[in-house]
Amino acid sequence: MTSTIVIMLAVAVVLLAVIAIVALVVLIRRTSGDRAARHDPRPEQLAEVQAELEQARLEGSQIRVKAESDAGEVLRRAEAAAEGALRMRKDVEEETRVLKNELKELRSDLERREHRLAEREERLDEEARRLAERGRAVTETEAELAGRSQALDEIEHKQREVLERVAGLTADQAKAELVMTIENQAKREAALLVREIESEARKEGEKRACKIVTLAVQRVATEQTAESVVSVLHLPGDEMKGRIIGREGRNIRAFESTTGVNLIIDDTPEAVLLSCFDPVRRETARLTLEKLVLDGRIHPQRIEEAYERSKDEVKHLCVRAGEDALVELGITEMHPELVTLLGQLRYRTSYGQNVLKHLIESAHIAGIMASELRLDPMLLKRCTVLHDIGKALTHEVEGSHALIGAEIARRYGEHEDVVHAIEAHHNEVEVRTVEAVLTQAADAISGSRPGARRESLEAYVKRLERLEEIAQSYDGVEKVFAMQAGREIRVMVRPDSIDDIQAQVIARDVAKQVEEELTYPGQIRITVVRESRATEFAR
Repeated sequence: MTSTIVIMLAVAVVLLAVIAIVALVVLIRRTSGDRAARHDPRPEQLAEVQAELEQARLEGSQIRVKAESDAGEVLRRAEAAAEGALRMRKDVEEETRVLKNELKELRSDLERREHRLAEREERLDEEARRLAERGRAVTETEAELAGRSQALDEIEHKQREVLERVAGLTADQAKAELVMTIENQAKREAALLVREIESEARKEGEKRACKIVTLAVQRVATEQTAESVVSVLHLPGDEMKGRIIGREGRNIRAFESTTGVNLIIDDTPEAVLLSCFDPVRRETARLTLEKLVLDGRIHPQRIEEAYERSKDEVKHLCVRAGEDALVELGITEMHPELVTLLGQLRYRTSYGQNVLKHLIESAHIAGIMASELRLDPMLLKRCTVLHDIGKALTHEVEGSHALIGAEIARRYGEHEDVVHAIEAHHNEVEVRTVEAVLTQAADAISGSRPGARRESLEAYVKRLERLEEIAQSYDGVEKVFAMQAGREIRVMVRPDSIDDIQAQVIARDVAKQVEEELTYPGQIRITVVRESRATEFAR
């Protein structure tokens, strides 16, 4: 590459020299032409020619100097270019060396990879050979196992034939008999297990139920006295009886006509009796008569005025009693009509027990049981405090107080669980919820506790007699005893004509008939006793 640059420089110098010579020849020819044009050269012209020639020489020298300078410049540029080309060549050679080194490393890496691949192929070939040998061994083993399996099948078939001949049964018959035996055994064990589980569950359930009921009863403190169903008004003196009767009995007639309550005036000193099937109306009449006695002025118009004021007062007292009951139970947001009906039960009694107090007591018991069972106590209190709400209208609407109360609660927007608990608390509707069951339990506990309710001796004796008659009417019954104040019936049956299953049927039928025919507080237990005795005498 350097020789090429030198040749180029030489060519450039030669070209410059040629250019200078050509310029000199042209100048000389022009001068010669001028001389030939002049026929008579003169010294002046010769001097001019010489001056021009000198000038041409001078210009030629300048041109040559310039050419040499240009040639030097070109030479320097050529040398600089040669140096750059030399540096470039060194760079190219360095890059070539680096590339050769990389190529060498790549080639060595490729050789190593090829070596590893060759080794891997050798290992794979060896593994394939081992697998092929193992496959052949497995095939031989399978063939051997197939032969043994066939031999075992033949031996099993021969053994089955021998067993069938000895046992006198086919394989299917023996299998069916074995399955039946196992099935019967499994059923027996399952029945025993179920009976054991049921017994344990019943014992545990009764234990927990007794505990919950006991806690509920212990934590509720209520009055033991029962209220009277007859209203008595004490008078300041016996002369007030005459004023109450009035002239020719007009005052007592006006009083009974206005209030709808019978006024009984007998020989009881300083007292009169008020009789009416409606307790609210009876209380209104009592307040009316009390106001008239305090005022002293008794005549028909005054009776009507006092009666109107007493009605408003009784209504206010009913609302106040209902609100107090709800406040005591912690119940809020109840329809005002339900609050009024609830307060009216303040003047209603059942077997001598005040109905409103019974509802409050039942609600407390139900709330305690609900808390023990991790249920909503407020919902149970609401169900229980409203379960006898229908008794406030039983004298106005025909039908069971449970169904009447359910219809009233549904009409005034109570929850469906509350409605169902009300209508099912006497089993007139099938019980479907836990709340209804607890409502029944709380009602029974409150009604059956000692001192809660009372009944007349005549009704008590009639109920006991009817209990014994119902049990005695069944065939095979020998003796019947009503015990524990009519809360238990002992039925003695003849063991030779009644077995255990029939005894259970008699107990269930007696309980069902008692539920349908009799009205009683709490529950009655029916116990059927079947006893076999063997007697001998040693002489």
